[in-house]
Amino acid sequence: MSSEKKIRGGSLIARALRDKGIENVFTLSGGFCNPALEGFMECQVSVINCPHEQIAGHLADGHTRITRKPSVCLVGPEGFANAVPSMMEAWGERSPIIFITGSSTLKRQGSGGFKEIDDVSIAAPLTKYSASITDGNRIREFVDKAYKIATNGYPGAVHLSVPVDIMFSSYNEDTGLQERPFRQSVMPLAKAWPDPNQLQKIQDLCLNAEKPILIGGHGVWWSKNEKGLEKVGDELNIPIFNIPYHQKLLGEEANAYMGLADIHQYPPSKFALHESDLVLMVGGRLDNQMNFGNPPLFPDTTKLICVNGSHEEIEFNRAADILLLSDPEPFFNALLDLKKNGKWKLSKNWFELNKSKRKEWVETSLNELEKETSEATFKGEKIHPLQLGLDVQEVMGEDDWLVIDGGNTHFWSEIAINIAGWKGKKLGGILHPGTFSMLGVGVSFAISAKNTNPNSNVILISGDGAFLSGGLSVEAAFQENKPIIVVIDNNGGLDCISQQQERLFESGKHFATDFRDIPFHTMFEGLGGYGELVTKREELIPAIKRAIKSGKTACINVKAKGVISPIVLATTNKRDKASIE
Repeated sequence: MSSEKKIRGGSLIARALRDKGIENVFTLSGGFCNPALEGFMECQVSVINCPHEQIAGHLADGHTRITRKPSVCLVGPEGFANAVPSMMEAWGERSPIIFITGSSTLKRQGSGGFKEIDDVSIAAPLTKYSASITDGNRIREFVDKAYKIATNGYPGAVHLSVPVDIMFSSYNEDTGLQERPFRQSVMPLAKAWPDPNQLQKIQDLCLNAEKPILIGGHGVWWSKNEKGLEKVGDELNIPIFNIPYHQKLLGEEANAYMGLADIHQYPPSKFALHESDLVLMVGGRLDNQMNFGNPPLFPDTTKLICVNGSHEEIEFNRAADILLLSDPEPFFNALLDLKKNGKWKLSKNWFELNKSKRKEWVETSLNELEKETSEATFKGEKIHPLQLGLDVQEVMGEDDWLVIDGGNTHFWSEIAINIAGWKGKKLGGILHPGTFSMLGVGVSFAISAKNTNPNSNVILISGDGAFLSGGLSVEAAFQENKPIIVVIDNNGGLDCISQQQERLFESGKHFATDFRDIPFHTMFEGLGGYGELVTKREELIPAIKRAIKSGKTACINVKAKGVISPIVLATTNKRDKASIE
């Protein structure tokens, strides 16, 4: 018998999401959202109010990437437009966020209602599923469908538009529980199992390979199989690489890990790719970052195998020689079984050769940096961004989180992370912009890292341009008492762009990329935080230590040298462009 107790549609949405295990909601509170906010309050679901809807989306994204559990971004109809960039960032990282947005009344749809916008159509290209809840009695059905689409197969963001009349109208509190599924809790994920015949072909190729490498992507992270990836590398002597911009799968200090599969940010990967006879790419796409599977990144003499846990991924990998639809776990186990059964005979020679190439690159990079830093100190010049990245990590412990944001800042920091990892530096975690290299996500991601790791220090290395793109999100750190440390690589402009201009423009000059001398550190002081200006390298580490000791959200404003990164340099070199475009 149906219950007679009535609750608003927004409360029904909150209950449906609570039953799915949702623990965190990020929002900019608005009138359209109030019924849902009341429901979340009654369900005792954590809600963080943000100063901007884009920030709410990025916080949900960061939280979801770290925990690998879906979270919710809740905004009103006008806020939807502000949240769109965060949808794009989440789309690139396959982050299963549930975006819920208020919309104009259903009964007057198409008549120019209050704040009416076709949010469903706008969100569709940036999400796996975008729909309007057209009947309040089907709220649980829509939530159930959206959750399953977000988390199954190729994970990703979804969007539900909730008309204001449905949000505010009343329904029986057990509405939707009379139909299957009667249980609204989280169900086990549907996982793909490998076709035995296709798997056998791949195993035979692996057994005959003398120089195999394995490149891991998003699918490994979201399926929680990074430990299996590491075990394959260690036990089978296969060098492991990470697709650029994807979530870090292994610690940079891990024995089997070599670096990014990026010939510009990690040149030894070029040697590995070009010398390999077999490439196993698991959970990734043959997109522009992987040159669509083509030469010169993947030589035509190399056999290319793509293993993906969903048909959506497979569709991006048509260029592979062999495709396998399989969750990463059974595939990794199938490789490990080859050793258990005594069939695996690959020696450590190829593996150790790749290790030696990494060592050689690290030593050369450090020698060049030491020479440059000594000359800069003698001449009174600013700190090199690579030196900045290394010095920041020098202060960090193995439970601390490093976040990076920016153009050249991001690229130099990636190089610093690899170098420090080779020297044994272990970190609690690393976050960075995704596929679209969106500026301004750093502060939000740093807050997410602190929110999920309250006892760890969280340090963000941000370019000045990146901070100007999303830095006001730092108010959420103050509001929620989640102190983070922001180290700004302040080179006085959009250095990633100006460096390209100076090489592309006939005049050899840059244009419309400079900033004024912005006192970022005093901005933090004005908000109630800690700030310091650093103009010399020897001042940096002591300043970071003082910022940590202050216990406040802090800014270390570092006057840094503008130095073009290897990947940006490649975009201005026609001979190299073919490998990244």
